[in-house]
Order: sequence, then C-alpha cells, then structure tokens
Amino acid sequence: MTDWWWLDLLLAIAGGLALLWIALIIALAVAGPRGPLLREALRLLPDLLRLLRRLAADGGLPRGVRVRLVLLFAYLALPFDLVPDFIPVLGYADDAVIVALVLRSVVRRAGIEAVRAHWPGTEDGFDVLCRLAGLSLPRNES
Repeated sequence: MTDWWWLDLLLAIAGGLALLWIALIIALAVAGPRGPLLREALRLLPDLLRLLRRLAADGGLPRGVRVRLVLLFAYLALPFDLVPDFIPVLGYADDAVIVALVLRSVVRRAGIEAVRAHWPGTEDGFDVLCRLAGLSLPRNES
C-alpha cells in the first residue's frame, strides 16, 4: 500500500484544484459585473485593450507593471480559461475579473496618472473603467 502514496498525493492535488475552481466560479457568480455595468464593460473593451497595450509599451513605467501586463496578454491569448467561455456570463466574467485585478495592481504601482495619460477613450469611459476596477477616484474636470 505504501507504493501508491504518489497516487494519493495526485488525487489530493486534483481534488484541491477542483475545489478551488468551484470556489472561483461561485465568487464570479456573486461578485461579477451584472446588468448595466456588464454592458458598459463590454462596450469599453476596445478602449481597455488599447490602454493595456499602451501601458505595456511605456518604458517609463516600472518593469513589474509591464511584466504583469505582458502576462495578462499571454493569459488572454491562451485558448483555455479558468472558467470555459461556453458557461453563460461566467465564461467571460473570469477574464473581466482578472483584467480588473491586474488594472488595480497597475494603478497602485504606476499611479492613476499613468492610466489616465494612456486612456484612449472618453471621460465617461474612464469613469466606467474606474468603477469596474474598483477604483474610487474623483473625475478630473478639466
């Protein structure tokens, strides 16, 4: 029986990953964007992708920020996701949550000024971006 310890370990790891995946799906179902905010997020997607690309190319930002953005692009380009896209709403919400988490990290490290300087969209779009990323920032009236 002691020769099969690796099988027990493998099953325990697989079970732990499955529980973690289920917890992620539940968290996305509870905390994911809904209704008008989800529609606004989808409308914002082209500007958000341009913003992330511009931030990743900015040599003036800290290397850690650019590495996070490159890893985000790599994750988004992968053919598989944490939650498969065929699951209604949640399949795309995992990408939105990961983008929001990376964006929060970028803002904390690089500053909101860098994000605002590279934002290609409108001020209203920037406000939506701040809400999606959980940033409670005042709107810059200029």
